[in-house]
Amino acid sequence: MKKDSGLKRYLKILGPGLITGASDDDPSGIATYSQAGAGYGLGLLWMALLTFPLMSALQGMCARIGLVTSQGLTHTLKNHYPKSILYLMLLFSVPAIILNIGADIAGMGAVTNLLFPAIPSFAFSFLFTIIMMVVIIAFPYQKIAGILKWFCLSMFLYLIVPFFVHVNWKQVLIATVIPHIELNKDFIEMVVAILGTTISPYLFFWQATMEAEDVEHQHKQVVVDKRAIRNMRADVNFGMFASNLVMLFIILTTGVVLYNSGIHDINSVDQAAKALEPLAGKFSYVSFALGVVGTGLLAIPVLAGSLSYMLAESFGWQEGLDKKFQEARAFYVVIILSLVIGLLINVLGISPMKALIYTAILYGVTSPVMIAVILHIGNNKKIMNNFTNSGLSNVLGVITLIVMTLAAVALFYFQFK
Repeated sequence: MKKDSGLKRYLKILGPGLITGASDDDPSGIATYSQAGAGYGLGLLWMALLTFPLMSALQGMCARIGLVTSQGLTHTLKNHYPKSILYLMLLFSVPAIILNIGADIAGMGAVTNLLFPAIPSFAFSFLFTIIMMVVIIAFPYQKIAGILKWFCLSMFLYLIVPFFVHVNWKQVLIATVIPHIELNKDFIEMVVAILGTTISPYLFFWQATMEAEDVEHQHKQVVVDKRAIRNMRADVNFGMFASNLVMLFIILTTGVVLYNSGIHDINSVDQAAKALEPLAGKFSYVSFALGVVGTGLLAIPVLAGSLSYMLAESFGWQEGLDKKFQEARAFYVVIILSLVIGLLINVLGISPMKALIYTAILYGVTSPVMIAVILHIGNNKKIMNNFTNSGLSNVLGVITLIVMTLAAVALFYFQFK
């Protein structure tokens, strides 16, 4: 029997980690990174270097929890920790996720309207919402996972754009490795927004649940051993690296093109795309717009799915993307309602960019509590048996907790100073 090549074997292990990393660069993330580049030029490129190991450590812990327990994070919280922690997470996560969905739907509609201006943006938002609703309900988990993997390719559109404009790569390198910090309200708010959109609580829940589902849907029983942990870690690390690379290139593009052209304030993701056209050319503008649509189609099912899994696991409903609508009615109703409410946010006159930034900040402020809980679970032998966190994971996890806590404290300090 012919053995797969090293590359083929590596591609086969890519799954939940890759999808999680790609979905992190949703229209919310793109808007936040675009504002960071337009507002501060290359000054926040170093954030990509900071967030990569922190994201990898946290998502790796969540993936390990899902792999070892064969359950989602909500199940673990419900069975081993005070209910108050679970309900606190739901209280903050549910509105943040729905706001995130609404802003992403609006962003997708707006950039598609730029490509086809004769059709109103809300019509595109409505169309995308219906398509995602039908796909989520009609297709089983394995089909959806396969579709999501293909949408991951949309991330790499952003790696092309900088090569169509003049970039001083020496300056880029310096800005990436030497942090630039400003002690003022706007700068700290942007740092918290970037941390919030990259290290988001909903991704913790999604990662653990998808890891458990991935095991459940394989034809043979997966033995949790060093090899399984190593494969999981490779999947997560690749997904987080790709996510942070895209973040770096979006800040780089908008920092070089928009900031240097005197455009320092971006109020919508379509404005960022439109501003690129006269400055960086038609191809850059189209690539940026298509990237928003592709990542939105990837991220919104992840957002809606993570919310539905969280509620289903909390209240004991039947759950699972592999189940038919009749078998998990409440689970799918939550997905439908989250998409419908997200779509309706567009008619309330809420600025999509403001919604995106505020969502990212809300994630940034609420993450420390969840990070502390994940660290505790990852080191709890009663739950994890012999697969507790490594020393490096714990060190990076503690650093993440400190960074997120200090950022949130600084944000409140400058808000009320």
